[in-house]
Amino acid sequence: MTNSYIAQLGSQRVELPIVELAPGFRAALLMTIDLRVSVLQKASEELAALLAPRSIDVIATAATLGIPVAAHLATSLGLDRYLVLQKSRKWHLRDSPYVELTSSTTMSPQRFTLDAARVGEIAGARVAFVDDVIASGSSARAAVDLLAAHGAEIVSVAALMTEGDEWRERLRPFARLVPTPGTPPPRSPLPPVARCIPSLSHPPLSPPPRARPWVPP
Repeated sequence: MTNSYIAQLGSQRVELPIVELAPGFRAALLMTIDLRVSVLQKASEELAALLAPRSIDVIATAATLGIPVAAHLATSLGLDRYLVLQKSRKWHLRDSPYVELTSSTTMSPQRFTLDAARVGEIAGARVAFVDDVIASGSSARAAVDLLAAHGAEIVSVAALMTEGDEWRERLRPFARLVPTPGTPPPRSPLPPVARCIPSLSHPPLSPPPRARPWVPP
């Protein structure tokens, strides 16, 4: 039985491990924390080339697998900082704005929190939200809704890879803003392995929630 899948990531070919997600369902999994640094750097440079014409002020991402992408991408675009929407609940974020959501890659509801101390950085700024993979678009839509609710001008939503076309409906207002260097194989809910998708897949998700209003202290 094949235990890996060769996927195209821009100009590079990467070997992705195939994991069993449920009885009778296996999928290839892109994990940015397991990629070679050189591979991630080149992919980020290629993605940066697609984003450069959009005059980006701030790169934003979500914990955790999007962080390496944001770090390399910021460097490639000549930016010295990036912003992370955090998932874990921390004391210093207890009064920060957040949005709750269900993602196609997690088994339980989660939360994106925007550090209140950094809201001023995105207000009126040209912001690109980037991630490792965009599948259903649920996480990306929740993220951009939260950012936009606090003054960000969303000029791009980007990822190393997109899975299928479900994200196009959920990200309809932003669909034309989604560049990716990687094009995975077509969605297939069951084997053969050759048609497995390079990210997790679960049943359809509910519409993305609205961001909770934030009132400055």
